[in-house]
Amino acid sequence: MLLLNIVNINQKSLFVPYHTGHLHVRQLTPNQSVKHKTPILMLHGAISNGRVFYSESNKGLASYLANQGFIVYVMDIEGRGKSAPKLARGSHLGQGEVIREQLPLVQQYILAQHPDIDKVHWCGHSWGGVLMASAIARYGYFQRNVASFVTFGSKRRVKINSLKKWLIIKLGWSHLAPLIAWKKGYFPADKWRLGMDNESKNSLKQSVKWVSGDWIDTDDGFDYAKAAKKTHWPKTWFIAGQGDKVLGHPCDVQRMIDECQFQESQYTLLSKKEGFKHDYDHAGMLIHQDIAKEFFPRINEWYLHFCH
Repeated sequence: MLLLNIVNINQKSLFVPYHTGHLHVRQLTPNQSVKHKTPILMLHGAISNGRVFYSESNKGLASYLANQGFIVYVMDIEGRGKSAPKLARGSHLGQGEVIREQLPLVQQYILAQHPDIDKVHWCGHSWGGVLMASAIARYGYFQRNVASFVTFGSKRRVKINSLKKWLIIKLGWSHLAPLIAWKKGYFPADKWRLGMDNESKNSLKQSVKWVSGDWIDTDDGFDYAKAAKKTHWPKTWFIAGQGDKVLGHPCDVQRMIDECQFQESQYTLLSKKEGFKHDYDHAGMLIHQDIAKEFFPRINEWYLHFCH
């Protein structure tokens, strides 16, 4: 990724107490004055962590937006990144706890840091966007205090048919990964070089059900699809990559848009046909060396729209 003269920002790690450990939240702020009051919260996807949005050397979308005058918070869900404790045998929390406990906790924490504001922008990558959408659909609290919702490569179901889908989703994610997680106690994706971070056994099991079935909470039976139809959604922007063949295929991203029934939504396809240099893939939408220069300014313009 390009630095794009990103030098005037500060980074620090914040730790929010959670159960027997803490959730890690990386805060990126302008080194000089904060231009824009409404902060931004970012959430990573499965087998990943918050580093998909930032780096120590100030690369990434979070760093770019902080350099534009925004305060950005990047969250590591329980057991990932610098959140503690790390995943181990006996780790029992799943994606339901992210929706019902961790996102509400971090949202309240951010609002407490900014007593003069009452909303936070949300931005998710991949499965992080699904978890964020689930939280908004479930709680009127978020429908009131999420200023906008941006996602990269987020899909609720994987319905496209291809050999690559069969290998990655049907064979790998739905069968081999749960078997490994059952033996290990969690899925060691980083050891197998299949992702940035590991995945809990429960999160894996629950996501398998969602990508191939109904949008219903496996813990308490809450029907997110039914709730979505009545949800007062914030303005949303779904971003897909033409080169994303399975994990966030453009057709599946559009299916999620239809399922959520957003009142005000925008869709962008990062492809050569749409004037971009590349057909960006699932990770490349955030980490490709060209994406910062040719697309991050549009993200900045999106957030600037809410400042007027």
